[in-house]
Amino acid sequence: MSRYSRDVSAFGAWPRDPGTELRRASAVPAGADAPFVIIAESQVPDVPTEWEPHAHPLHELVWVRGGTLVSRVADRVFTVSEGQGLWMPAGVVHGGRLTAGVRFHDAFFAPDRTPVAFDSPTAIAMTPLLESLLTHLTRTDLAAEARARAESVVFDQLQPSESQFALQLPGDARINVIAETLLRDPADGRSLEEWARALDISDRTITRAFRQCTGLSFTQWRQTLRVHRALALMSEGCDVRGVAEELGYAQPSTFIAAFRRAVGTTPGAFFDSAQDSAQRVRSAVLGVSNS
Repeated sequence: MSRYSRDVSAFGAWPRDPGTELRRASAVPAGADAPFVIIAESQVPDVPTEWEPHAHPLHELVWVRGGTLVSRVADRVFTVSEGQGLWMPAGVVHGGRLTAGVRFHDAFFAPDRTPVAFDSPTAIAMTPLLESLLTHLTRTDLAAEARARAESVVFDQLQPSESQFALQLPGDARINVIAETLLRDPADGRSLEEWARALDISDRTITRAFRQCTGLSFTQWRQTLRVHRALALMSEGCDVRGVAEELGYAQPSTFIAAFRRAVGTTPGAFFDSAQDSAQRVRSAVLGVSNS
């Protein structure tokens, strides 16, 4: 068994890290009774953590440092890695999984006083300025005027990411077994024709089902799933060669090309940018704290 193999639970067939702690999320965060538009907080769970499906009466923005968060909303799976956040509109039911030791940040926004609206879960570009402002807003000793100024700049900085990276789960009985198998083992390299023989249906049926349910071909869907898993593996310290082997690519170059097609850049450039952004956030936070 691979050292990256994981158990499977009711979070669809999406893998769960061994030793995962199940938690029930609070509907509202601590301090929700304060007269703030934005309530920001952070935590670093010692063990892999999963939050059961829940919803909030407030908008929520989540982002991470040092790992990944996987969130499921209905039949879509979002992987949140460094440099991106995920906006969850008030009332949307969602669940989430976090790898151990990750710094998990979230900010809640009062819907009636937030002049920014995203109607559905949306990937947000977590710029160094946006992160540093939200970190600044974790303070409870800010004067009302200072808080209002910071909140107004946050609203200006909330912009969708260029990459809205979500995996649509098929939800079709004809091909669910394919999706579930690949979620358990993205390295499964069976071809479309091999799956058709195994399921005793035509390859055209599989092709049409994937297109109708996900908007992607079978091959594109599998590649997208592999990139989701690659983000998690690399954030945990696995190098490109190890990720390529884990995900069933014959050569690292093949994996790099697939990653670039899905994300728009190479794995190395993607994570170098995230690390550079983290350093700029630290510098900005220190500057804000000292001002």
